[in-house]
Amino acid sequence: MALELWETLKDSITAYTGLSPTTFFTVVALALAFYYVVSEFFGSSDHGHQQRARNLEEQMQPLPPPVQLGEISEEELKEYDGSDSKKPLLMAIKGQIYDVSQSRMFYGPGGPYALFAGKDASRALAKMSFEEKDLTGDISGLGPFELEALQDWEYKFMSKYVKVGTVKQTVPVSDGAANGESVDTTDREAKPAEAIASESAKPSEDGPSGSVVTETVDKSNGDIDKD
Repeated sequence: MALELWETLKDSITAYTGLSPTTFFTVVALALAFYYVVSEFFGSSDHGHQQRARNLEEQMQPLPPPVQLGEISEEELKEYDGSDSKKPLLMAIKGQIYDVSQSRMFYGPGGPYALFAGKDASRALAKMSFEEKDLTGDISGLGPFELEALQDWEYKFMSKYVKVGTVKQTVPVSDGAANGESVDTTDREAKPAEAIASESAKPSEDGPSGSVVTETVDKSNGDIDKD
């Protein structure tokens, strides 16, 4: 029965299309594949269009006014790298923190300069480096051209963005203070030897010593006896 139906189907395909059954099914398969590709293309295009429209809508929304943070540490600054959309996007140059939320497309997640956000990237900007070791505020050892480039970046940020704080600088503790050495000892060591010698030669507030007085009295008695 199935064989008879297949023979009838082949005869019908040949009669109505003029194609052999093999050619007919090949054409049908290609048509289905083409339809699948086209539907996927337009579906992806619609999704991309919706995503772009959503991003544009977010950018058009008014930004909240910059919030002054004062002095914060580098660890606290990392919280403003754009990963939390509810927090402003911050970046620091030479210890000065700026709100760069209006340029989220550049410094926000996915942007070309996203790795600078939430950091003092002075060294990286001066060298135009994207290496992790240069993502620091340490600008020691930079050449004159690099310092000039950093100055240009600073002028740009000062003119375009609002300064909202500064990066807290950590001051190292000296060895003397860490070891508990007294200030008096340090001051004494700092004094010149002549000053210490002069202090030793000064008479005490109680007058001359007892040995000096006794020697004077003995000499006086000797002079009287001679008379």
